[in-house]
Amino acid sequence: MLGGGGSILSIPILVYLFGINPVLASAYSLFIVGTTSFVGAIPKYREQLVNLRTGILFGIPSIMAIFSTRKWVVPAIPEVVFEVGSFILTKRGLLLGLFALLMVLASFSLIRHKKEITSDSQNFRTILAIIQGLLIGFLTGLVGAGGGFLIIPALVLLTGLPFKTAVGTSLFIIAINSLLGFVGDLLNYEIEWGFLLSVTSLAIIGILAGNFLSRKILSFYLRKAFGWLTLVIGILILIKEFVLNSD
Repeated sequence: MLGGGGSILSIPILVYLFGINPVLASAYSLFIVGTTSFVGAIPKYREQLVNLRTGILFGIPSIMAIFSTRKWVVPAIPEVVFEVGSFILTKRGLLLGLFALLMVLASFSLIRHKKEITSDSQNFRTILAIIQGLLIGFLTGLVGAGGGFLIIPALVLLTGLPFKTAVGTSLFIIAINSLLGFVGDLLNYEIEWGFLLSVTSLAIIGILAGNFLSRKILSFYLRKAFGWLTLVIGILILIKEFVLNSD
């Protein structure tokens, strides 16, 4: 319905509902989000709302960052990151904590967003786009988040794309980033394909239904509702990981 946000829901569902390790859940999320984003990008492409050139130029540094992060950075993080007194920051806490903070920050832009972002600029600010792509790629690789809420404003402000075209192009970038990032995980983890394909199939049905419903509901109300949902889930993750599990 919103053109993004799959990872914000998929990772908490995989971790808390199915009891999957956060590192493996982030890998599964990359495949789920990448596949559903690819499916979601197809109708956008048919409607000429995907700018392939911009998507490729913007996505190359992001692809490099996400593959490197999944292949070398995430496996190198120790199970106990650091310990100060009675406080112990584990690998699980680090990944879920960063993800929850990401959700909270994302929710603010959704809740406070009163109108679409616009830009009169038609210039592709290459250096800024490369830096943004690297940061998004690192973030995607670290926590398994697609980063659509960051990619869309960046595409509008840095490339001057219309908002709807930025949404379609964002789905294209997320699909490439996430699926290639997942390739790095194939070398590090044993994948339970039956479970993963089952969840992904349901997610594809969901994105098709969401695309249909989005035509009938004003995006303003969808973004507000999703913003509050994102904020609540992010806060609940922080409470569960750092308050209830503090012992």
